[in-house]
Amino acid sequence: MTKESFHVTGENLLKKVKELIAEGNVRKITILDRNEKELASFPLVFGIVGVLILPVLVAVGAIAAVIGECKILVERDQTKEEPVVEHTL
Repeated sequence: MTKESFHVTGENLLKKVKELIAEGNVRKITILDRNEKELASFPLVFGIVGVLILPVLVAVGAIAAVIGECKILVERDQTKEEPVVEHTL
């Protein structure tokens, strides 16, 4: 499993989560506040689409409306050639 983190503002949170879901290889998204407290965690399964992802996006939109800055932790599937790496963007 490869792990990444992204620092975003509340207004860009929903956009970034949609981008990550569209990439298709994301297994879990965790949203943390600026104090590293977990606000939400969403496990994603292969092939999740449309109506099934709507509750996740609604929850992310609600979180984005009330926070200023946050961190997104992403767990991705690892391909055989790819080493496990942690980095912050």
